[in-house]
Amino acid sequence: YQRRVHGGVGFYSAYLVAERVSVTSKHTDDDCYLWESSAGGTFTVTKVNDESLKRGSKITLHLKEDQLEYLEERRLKDLIKKHSEFIGFPISLQVEKTTEKEVTDDEEDENKEEKKEGDEDEPKVEEVDDKKDKKKKKKVKEVNVEFELQNKNKPIWTRDPKDITNEEYASFYKAVSNDWEDHLAVKHFSVEGQLEFKAIIFCPKRAPFDMFETNKKKNNIKLYVRRVFIMDNCEDIVPEWLTFVKGIVDSEDLPLNISRQQLQQNKILKVIKKNLVKKCLEMFEELADNKDDYKKFYEQFSKNLKLGIHEDTTNRKKLAELLRYRSTKSGEEFTSLKDYVTRMKEGQKDIYYITGESVKQLESSPFIESCKKRGYEVLFMVDPIDEYAMQQLKEFEEKKFVCLTKDGVKFEETDEEKKKKEELKASFESLTKLIKEILGDKVEKVVLSERIVNSPCILVTGEYGWSANMERIMKAQALRDASTSSYMVSKKTMEINPNHSIVKELKKKADEDKSDKTVKDLVWLLFDTSLLTSGFSLDDPSGYAERIHRMIKLGLSIDDSDDVPMTTTEESTEEISGESKMEEVD
Repeated sequence: YQRRVHGGVGFYSAYLVAERVSVTSKHTDDDCYLWESSAGGTFTVTKVNDESLKRGSKITLHLKEDQLEYLEERRLKDLIKKHSEFIGFPISLQVEKTTEKEVTDDEEDENKEEKKEGDEDEPKVEEVDDKKDKKKKKKVKEVNVEFELQNKNKPIWTRDPKDITNEEYASFYKAVSNDWEDHLAVKHFSVEGQLEFKAIIFCPKRAPFDMFETNKKKNNIKLYVRRVFIMDNCEDIVPEWLTFVKGIVDSEDLPLNISRQQLQQNKILKVIKKNLVKKCLEMFEELADNKDDYKKFYEQFSKNLKLGIHEDTTNRKKLAELLRYRSTKSGEEFTSLKDYVTRMKEGQKDIYYITGESVKQLESSPFIESCKKRGYEVLFMVDPIDEYAMQQLKEFEEKKFVCLTKDGVKFEETDEEKKKKEELKASFESLTKLIKEILGDKVEKVVLSERIVNSPCILVTGEYGWSANMERIMKAQALRDASTSSYMVSKKTMEINPNHSIVKELKKKADEDKSDKTVKDLVWLLFDTSLLTSGFSLDDPSGYAERIHRMIKLGLSIDDSDDVPMTTTEESTEEISGESKMEEVD
């Protein structure tokens, strides 16, 4: 295998596959010399006569017995394609090409000539005359040896972006990504100054099915140094949330023989990473100008943006501008946080949101009743990763995010409203104390609610603990740590609606008789139903079912004695007849 090399780059790697290397070299005005070595610390240089070499160098690798695969045409083509596809000088490989060729059957020709001489006097028929001139042919395979250019693809990133068509970008994208679809967006740029590199980054149309797999390749950016391929799995070239972006980076400053360990410590790579993130964000912002394209992008990669919110403190503000949510005012469309802020009512200081399993569930949630009544827009967050993102995203354009399922929700109130609230608080103080006594440690406290209008009561969590939705997500983790859950699960606060008919009637009954069994049953029933409507799971489903059954019996006017078990009936009969089981035993 003969190949021209560029300035001795990687020359000593030849000994990984060869037991001996020969280099024949000739200058135009000098003799021809042969350098040979087996990498044992010694080498020989001899003067030779090589008529085939007029000028330049020729390297011959004498392969080791266990490395003969490098004599295979397929193996060499793969090697060149991976590492040297975009090298600036031509790389040709001697290949065998088989072609099929039609040749005349000479023996048939001679027979036809003899037949022609014997039949000269016979009348000529036009049809026979046509056939007579035709000669039988057969196909034979011919093997030719020739040099074939391997690096036909030119480095597209070295050209001016204005001169490159969309078709060329699409073709290059498919070549570097092995994707069957065209890209959704592309960013072609170069950085000059103290540091020089060129890059093309693509955003695909679809997210890979294994995007968040732990054993998956960390990124899809190929790293080149002066058009020589270095690696395609450099973990530090882009952050984890950008692993879906594909493309190439060609640096002029990194050394060609850099190792993975050196790359991790390399300052140049950190600058490259910073610029790549910046350009990716620019690409997404350009995509956001086209509503249809951005909708496709957001459906596929919204999780990545939210992961970026959670992990990337530097670019959190820019990433927040790319987020889209359904809301109480957006209908079927998505809204950006910027649009939300422009629609905020006068006097509204905070951005309200609620998390849950589905938009349908959240639209009927009791937590948003007061906001809807006041005309405040509420964002619906139904992606599990939203819970993690909102732990980091505290505000947007100096507007604080407020979760409606957590404690601490306050609305602007007039003096009259404040006065009325204090009066209600004093009036319902005995009921709130009674409910707290009945429920015990199931709730931390019982208070009057500001956020519900049509529902009798809800359960809210602490401002800094898990929400009901987060609690559900964490319980679903296969490898969750129970000890972590114990201190992250917030104490629940029960909020009751003093204007609801059920609460009013309950207060009346409690004032008449605090020890009434019906009051206790109703409090537990309200607690269980508020667990469900607030997004929690029931601690005691059978107890809840029992209470519901009692309410059904009450509605159907069924007496509890009608449902006495058979064993009890038998015991009663025995008591009436004056015979007991104890007497029988005696």
